[in-house]
Amino acid sequence: MSQSIRVAPLLASQLAGYLQRWPQEAEVVQAFVELLGDSQDPFQRERLAGHFTSGAWLVSVDGQRILMTHHRKLGRWLQLGGHADGDRDMALVALKEAEEESGLSGLTVESDAIFDLDRHWIPERKDVPGHWHYDVRYVVRAGEDEHFVISEESLDLAWRPIAEVALDADESMSRMAGKWLGFLLPSGEGARRADEGKK
Repeated sequence: MSQSIRVAPLLASQLAGYLQRWPQEAEVVQAFVELLGDSQDPFQRERLAGHFTSGAWLVSVDGQRILMTHHRKLGRWLQLGGHADGDRDMALVALKEAEEESGLSGLTVESDAIFDLDRHWIPERKDVPGHWHYDVRYVVRAGEDEHFVISEESLDLAWRPIAEVALDADESMSRMAGKWLGFLLPSGEGARRADEGKK
């Protein structure tokens, strides 16, 4: 049994499933698998060489809009999310962060299947040196109540049409929007349409 499966069997299984659906992202998946097998706990933010975070693609009940945060520290419009802080169930981390950052009730994780993976650099800030975030992203669905509350993590929050996000200059955001809208389709064996279950 590999180190990654022993450390976090659920995430290891999810990464394997993601690779099957998105074989063209094999290099990215491999980087996440290697981190998962690291001897220093990659679920703790203290591992400054890089650590896991979780993102929430928080869609409206009709699936047409996403709730985005104007991130206070990074100064950019992004999906909600945050650090694992030791938790190995990344889907639950995504749900928790979405709830905390939006103030919305009635949120649900659409599936424990990974929606997207993104490795990105976080610049140095105050006493924290620059480091890598390995962001594991899941679809979170909002309920009928869309009246959010802006937390201290955000400068602002806004519901944006996903069709607009697909044209975003941020490659990560436009890629997720493209997947959601079905512009990018999984090509692995047994893959399902990216927009399955949205209607």
